[in-house]
This record gives sequence, C-alpha cells and structure tokens, in this order.
Amino acid sequence: MGNAFFDWLMPIMRNPQTWIPLYIAIVGFCIYSYKKTGAYLIIALALAVGVTDLTGNVIKHSVKRLRPCNSPQMATLIITRVPCGSGYSFTSSHASDHFAIAVFLGMVLYRRNKWLWALTVAWAGMIAFAQVYVGLHYPADVFAGALLGTVIATLFTFIFRKFNPRF
Repeated sequence: MGNAFFDWLMPIMRNPQTWIPLYIAIVGFCIYSYKKTGAYLIIALALAVGVTDLTGNVIKHSVKRLRPCNSPQMATLIITRVPCGSGYSFTSSHASDHFAIAVFLGMVLYRRNKWLWALTVAWAGMIAFAQVYVGLHYPADVFAGALLGTVIATLFTFIFRKFNPRF
C-alpha cells in the first residue's frame, strides 16, 4: 500500500530533525509565556520524554522483536522507504517519545489552550503512522509506544501539577 505523495511525505514526518523548529518553539513559548514556571515545565517535559525513552529501550531489549524491514518473513511483503537500521521494533521510540510530548503538553496546557490537545495528539499520531508506513514498525509497536508515552506523560503531568497547581 502506498502512494507517491505519502512515499515522499512520511519519511520527512518521521525524521526527528524535521521537528527541531517545533521543539525550539515549544521551549521558547513556555519560557516566554510562563517564565520560571515555563522552565520547570520544560524540565518536566524533558524528564517525561527521558523516562519514556529509557523504558521503551528496556522493553525493546527485553522483547527483541525484529523490525518488519529486517524480518525474513516480511521481506517480500513490505516496501521500506528509509534505511532499516539494526535496532529492535517493539516498542516504537518515535511513537512513545512523541506521544509523551503530545500528552504532557496537551494535559498541562489544556486549561488555557483547549485546541492544543487535539493538535498534539494528531501530530504524534501522524509520526506513529509514518513509522508503520515507512516499514520500520508494526502497528502494535506504535500502539504500544503511544500507550507507553501516554501513561508516563500522564504520571509526569500529575507530578508537575502537584508542584504547579495553576496548571
């Protein structure tokens, strides 16, 4: 399954370097809008993503599921659109990390920016979809990654709000 537009777009969407301007904008927005509390927000976000990534890597090295693009059974069934890499597949770090960012920001900033929740989750969902589309992950990998990022981000949101009740 594929089309020329997605074949061009999805490798770009899943590339973390594509999102560097957005990451910089998030940091700038938080610090500009919330000053010292914004710095704490960015620290909590970084910790949430760090814990998510570490947990996902522990799971990956415990499960040791081959990526679809490295699986002999899948070699003739999938089209890889980016280099496959040698890492494991379950859980998707792209999905878990971006869902951690999306859910944390969506939950913390929801009271003032209700529209942000839908936007951030759609953004993370697009990145997760791109991981499957380019042949690096199975749908279950990105679903589990999204769930992992959501759970850890929710935990960090509650911790952040305990110390910053205005959010």
